[in-house]
Amino acid sequence: MTPSPSPPRPRVSVVIIFFNSETFFAEAIESVLAQEYRDFELLLVDDGSTDGSTAIALEYAAKHPQRIRYLEHPGHENRGMSATRNLGVSQSRGELLAMLDSDDVWMPEKLREQVAILDHYPEVDMVCGSARYWRSWNEGDDTIVPSGHRRGRPIAPPEALLHVYPLGRGKAPCPSDLLVRRSAWDSVGGFEASFRGPLQLYEDQGFLSKLYLSRTVFFSDSVWLNYRIHDAQCIVGARDEANYRQVRTHFLDWFEAYVRQSGRGRDPRVRLALTRALLPYRHPWLSALLRSRRGLLRALRLG
Repeated sequence: MTPSPSPPRPRVSVVIIFFNSETFFAEAIESVLAQEYRDFELLLVDDGSTDGSTAIALEYAAKHPQRIRYLEHPGHENRGMSATRNLGVSQSRGELLAMLDSDDVWMPEKLREQVAILDHYPEVDMVCGSARYWRSWNEGDDTIVPSGHRRGRPIAPPEALLHVYPLGRGKAPCPSDLLVRRSAWDSVGGFEASFRGPLQLYEDQGFLSKLYLSRTVFFSDSVWLNYRIHDAQCIVGARDEANYRQVRTHFLDWFEAYVRQSGRGRDPRVRLALTRALLPYRHPWLSALLRSRRGLLRALRLG
């Protein structure tokens, strides 16, 4: 009996991770299936759900076996967002990687336009757009939040690291809006599985900071993502100042060690940016003194 040929490798692998996401899950999946760009596979990766979202994922996988696969950790364990993203990517086949959180929604042109940008700029390893902070789904007002500090051109490393959150002032992109070359993902080692529990507030920042440090990125003005705002988001924990301080301190300590161990922090601008970011946490009195001095000088200038 002649074995059936393997399905062709898709150009793009889309990874949706989910944990107890039944409320919005189907809408996220449908926004991927509605993409104008069709050369993709979709991996639904379960982080140990106990509600109906597992059944939703299995139903979609059974309905679209040539395009959708269901994955889970051994024993249906819960291992956190980063480990779950990494599982999806490890089982994917595409040369380009896209992520979508299970409560967000893509615009139909998202993949088509992002793939075109990567094809036009072969030196670019990651592209993302401006996000619609989506409140109108619940009768609120939407806000467009531009990502990055400069848009519409390739940004070589480490410029984005210096100017975009968490070390700079530019707005960070949403993970649901990224399209990344697999080669870049492999070079930085994916997401950090240690960022669990309260620390997963920064799980995307760990991955993005590694990218900014060593790869070329592209921020666009285009809006490809409806980033759903609701009370169950993990970002809600950022509203607690003590929790935010703990998470940010952990991230900065981790990133300082990563920069040192990777050998990618020889640029004095990177060391200076890290020193400035760490100053309020390691030397709060000195940070307060410098802030008061800057405030005094500003007042004198204005006076």
